[in-house]
Amino acid sequence: MKVLISGGTGFIGRHLIPRLLDYGHELVVLARSETKARELFGASVRVISDLKQIASDEWLGGIINLAGEGIADKRWSEERKQALIDSRIETTADLVSLIMRLERNPEVMISGSAIGFYGCRADDLQLDERGEIIDDYTHRLCKRWESEALKAQSMGVRVCLIRTGVVLGDGGALAKLLPAFKLGLGGPVARGDQWMSWIHMDDQIEVISMMLTHPEFHGAYNLTAPEAVTNNTFSKTLAGVLSRPCWLRVPAVVLDLMLGEGSELLLKGQRVYPKRLLDAGYKFAYPDLTTALNQVLEPAD
Repeated sequence: MKVLISGGTGFIGRHLIPRLLDYGHELVVLARSETKARELFGASVRVISDLKQIASDEWLGGIINLAGEGIADKRWSEERKQALIDSRIETTADLVSLIMRLERNPEVMISGSAIGFYGCRADDLQLDERGEIIDDYTHRLCKRWESEALKAQSMGVRVCLIRTGVVLGDGGALAKLLPAFKLGLGGPVARGDQWMSWIHMDDQIEVISMMLTHPEFHGAYNLTAPEAVTNNTFSKTLAGVLSRPCWLRVPAVVLDLMLGEGSELLLKGQRVYPKRLLDAGYKFAYPDLTTALNQVLEPAD
């Protein structure tokens, strides 16, 4: 299948593209930097910098939309919050516009979202795909993102929305935590009772790969492992895998200074459950945190 991927040079995309190539897909990568894409993937993919480079008579079997500025990369000012929205909504809208001008529609569009759809919360409520919503900034961001992608349904395209949690792999959030934890200076954030819903990168990219070719997948899915943990448990487990102590806590005020309103992403959380994936019979390669962290960290030791 010929597949167009936006955000292919990002954390998930860098891992997903080699898997899709192994599965025999022909890939077109939409990238702001062709140089970066070539450094990552060489000549194994076609790189474009503008969707106008897709001819109207070209057939794309699938579209995978992973574009978006890093949600916790910078302090949340009003300008930054708008950039988070624009980088998601505008790219998604552009992809829907592409579908409108293609002579033949793609079979499927897999579009990014996040467990922030349920809002930043301080409760223990387990959330499946029909879970209770808190109407805050993160929910409104994800809702607009998803709503834009769902417009492709009116053109007969099967749309899958991937509400992703914290992805554990080589890079990403884990890479930011490791220096302190390896020095024995890591620990929980604030009280530590906030929930963390995570997924191993192998499960993340395998689910996306399945969605491309399995027509029974449609609508929203929580891409998280079945066993969410509290920040206390995550911190102790990570320290244990590294054979380091876990006694320092990161005060909430430090995160407030670093991220502003964005600190709620770390001070609150969501206890998310992948009901639709499990109901579909998906077997997680890494269903528990200790096994997942051991696999991610072992190659570097």
